Amino acid sequence: MSRTTTTLSAVILAALLFPIAQAEAATGPPANDITANFISAGLTIPDLRAVEIGGIVVLRGSAASAEDAARGAQIARDLGYTRVANLIRVLEPVDDAAIQRMAERELSRHRGLDGSNISVKSLRGIVNLAGRVSMELQKDMAVTLVRNVDGVRGVTSSLQR
Repeated sequence: MSRTTTTLSAVILAALLFPIAQAEAATGPPANDITANFISAGLTIPDLRAVEIGGIVVLRGSAASAEDAARGAQIARDLGYTRVANLIRVLEPVDDAAIQRMAERELSRHRGLDGSNISVKSLRGIVNLAGRVSMELQKDMAVTLVRNVDGVRGVTSSLQR
């Protein structure tokens, strides 16, 4: 076999095998969910997700304070991990009175809610709607309107027809 044929065969073989090697590299090391370790250590971040990938701990979630976020990284070190990617975001403090006023204003502006009697309460950004509506559709309408108010983290409804 000539040198050109051998080289050409090697190039073709490499081209055929490259996608396989690339796919294996893309999958990388497996991810292990270790969230339970952080919860049992007393970290109280509601949407916490802790994953260990190749010796690196990745922390995600939303903390009420910078101290809670930093505590997550410290717990990871206490558990023996030296490499920590702390992606826990710190939520701004919530002004419940302002959220309540904006939600009430938004509900009063919407003509589709005429004839309803809705009270609004906000606690840490979670808005509760209570009262009476005249049509079933108004329940969904009220929840959707309030959900879009700045600062609202969630909406619960005990609206009755």
